[in-house]
Amino acid sequence: MGQETEKEAKTKLLIHARQEFIEKGYMKASLRSICKKAGVTTGALYFFFEDKNDLFGNVVSEPLHRLEQVIGEHFKGEMENTDTLEETGVDDDYEVTGQIIHCLFQYYEEFQLLITRSQGSDYEGITDRIVAIVEQHYRVLSGKVRAAAGREPVDDFMIHWIAHSQVDAFIHLLTHCSSEAEAKKQLDSMVAYLRGGWFAVVGG
Repeated sequence: MGQETEKEAKTKLLIHARQEFIEKGYMKASLRSICKKAGVTTGALYFFFEDKNDLFGNVVSEPLHRLEQVIGEHFKGEMENTDTLEETGVDDDYEVTGQIIHCLFQYYEEFQLLITRSQGSDYEGITDRIVAIVEQHYRVLSGKVRAAAGREPVDDFMIHWIAHSQVDAFIHLLTHCSSEAEAKKQLDSMVAYLRGGWFAVVGG
């Protein structure tokens, strides 16, 4: 295959792989079906991708990378402003929750796939992986906040529960709202609840 032909073949494979995974989930998706729809041989698929799991990863990597960027930028800001979280953080919280919701609905089908039908792939525990990232951040952040107030750290059980409840809130929006606009209608109550729980347990 020439360079342009290779690019076209890979693009077709990714397009049809995305459709196949979204329609059938990871376990039931067929590489043979993907290749047939893309008009390429299975040999061509293995030229670009190691296996089914690698192909799946290429389909979902961009949405995950974008979500991680949004979360990472917010976490960085929180760590730099631990002394003003309660007074000035509300606008930031509204902004980041809006950004997360936008990302989830921009890649609605990919995130639905990841959350509900990625069993059997390296991504089947994606919710727990995101919770672990949030939990680690909150453990450090809460430690700084409590230390500044001369208080004992929040125990690991509560930090894990807080992290899980926040991730679950966004999953609930994704799986129960039909559009980004509908999800964003819940922002006022959602942010108030999440902030209230944080400051009631951790302080700030």
